[in-house]
Amino acid sequence: MPKKTIADVDVKNRRVLMRVDFNVPLDENQEITDDRRICMALPSIESVLRRGGSVVLMSHLGRPDGTGYQQEYSLAPVAHRLAELLPDSNVTLADRAVVGDVVRQQAQALTPGDVLLLENLRFDKREQKGDAAFAQELAALGDIYCNDAFGTCHRKDASMVAVPQGMQGKPRVVGFLVAKEIQYLADVLAHPERPFVAILGGAKVSDKIGVIRNLLGICDRVLIGGAMAYTFELARGHQVGDSKVEADKVNLAKELLQAGGEKLVLPVDTHCGDDFSANCRRKVVAAGQIPDGYQGLDIGPDTARRYRELLRTAKTIVWNGPMGVFEMPPFDAGTRAVAEAIADSGGTSIVGGGDSAAAIEQLGLADTVSHVSTGGGASLAMLEGEKFAAVELLDDK
Repeated sequence: MPKKTIADVDVKNRRVLMRVDFNVPLDENQEITDDRRICMALPSIESVLRRGGSVVLMSHLGRPDGTGYQQEYSLAPVAHRLAELLPDSNVTLADRAVVGDVVRQQAQALTPGDVLLLENLRFDKREQKGDAAFAQELAALGDIYCNDAFGTCHRKDASMVAVPQGMQGKPRVVGFLVAKEIQYLADVLAHPERPFVAILGGAKVSDKIGVIRNLLGICDRVLIGGAMAYTFELARGHQVGDSKVEADKVNLAKELLQAGGEKLVLPVDTHCGDDFSANCRRKVVAAGQIPDGYQGLDIGPDTARRYRELLRTAKTIVWNGPMGVFEMPPFDAGTRAVAEAIADSGGTSIVGGGDSAAAIEQLGLADTVSHVSTGGGASLAMLEGEKFAAVELLDDK
């Protein structure tokens, strides 16, 4: 059942308590180096302000220790950037305490068009514990709850689950960003156009066990790349040289190979080097024939051609994880080939968060795919078929 969005509720003269994901990267001078997560929340925020409501925003940033205010994790740089992006609104950073009498007074003083940004939720250890009393203090700050933080939808933090539970009887909706993520990651996976091809990369089989199992049940092909391919080669009794492998996951890889059959497609060649550097001695060898002293760092050109051909006719594509060390040319070639094939496919294409999102952005191809997910862990969880309590308990349309 589709969830109500922020557009479905009357916000005039009401305070919307909105969970956002402002976990942005900061440099040593506390300057934001990438404001995409802030910009992606703007449509939901502006929808409220435009219709005569006010907004109380809550987010985490980094990993403070939960013992109170820590300047290096303050959301002050975010408040400053938000004020620049919302020049017609009064944007205020709340008291350092996250919750309490001062914060409650600040929220109650809001007038239509105002924005109050709470300090880092993780300054209070009760956030990650899902504490009900902490959640009640947050819930008291709003008349309407809105979840627009897809990157944390798989978590049980107080702001994600206990707060909307504590606001039962009040409107509880998703923001536009979460609505879009659900549309692509849940709805498209439930009713894919075929052929449906998934490409999974990254370092560890263990990170993607559930994803591989789930996708083998619904995909026509699952293409494997990245360092996890070498664990599969080890499971087949092949030679992997000094490649990064999970020796303790070989039996698991064997099970997946047996379960996948022809659906599970492994690389046929490997671009390897004698050192983890751009200037190492390099060679392309057949998959499973990596000599001692060398490590696999990318899929080879024959694999790239084969994957390009399988993607060319796909009507639905899901990509999560790079094919090699995409940050270090020339070992970015496999990831580039896959990204370009996805861009050229013409099908519905979904790029999972994390490294694959970073890769498609770095290659300048983000605008050529249907959807780039904002949440690495959340998109993986959804690809595993997991249901999110943070979304399930919100109001149905």
